Amino acid sequence: MTRLEFLRRLEAGLKGLPRDEVDDILADYAEHFEAGLAAGRSEDAIAEALGDPVRLARELRFEAGHRNWQSARSPSSALGAIIAFVGLASLDILILLPIIAAVVGVVIALFLAVFALFVCGGAMLIIGPFTGFPGGWAVAMLAGLGVLSGSVALAAVLILVSIWIVNALMWFGRLHYRVLEPAIHSND
Repeated sequence: MTRLEFLRRLEAGLKGLPRDEVDDILADYAEHFEAGLAAGRSEDAIAEALGDPVRLARELRFEAGHRNWQSARSPSSALGAIIAFVGLASLDILILLPIIAAVVGVVIALFLAVFALFVCGGAMLIIGPFTGFPGGWAVAMLAGLGVLSGSVALAAVLILVSIWIVNALMWFGRLHYRVLEPAIHSND
């Protein structure tokens, strides 16, 4: 993404803020681009390092609402701060919640399937030799051991995937905490 495109998207996301505040923010981000270009970085690399301009605009709108609330504790500034926070979190909640619900549902279903495979493998190992399993008792025991070990391997992979999902959610939570941290510590 080029500098001009980044700044346009950022400006579009900042509509509704006072023009002088928008100009200050745009000037700050333009300076980031100037410093990066002077250091020999490309515009794409600088834009990638700065993050998504739409998300930045939501965070900056939230910070402006919070500052307004801190400077003038009135019903209108409280409403502005709440609207800014809802603007920051609502899109994330509307998009993220169905995705999280689907992913958690799939992971739980896969864990249940792996558990069922484990039980079937155990049954095959224990009962198979006595039921006339095709190929004889040795094949029944080996097939049972194979299904048991396969289910344990799948469970290990699912645990790794679950850890990755939790880490991704923690990263997302820290991203929001970074925005809210000044508000949390302002009363200290």
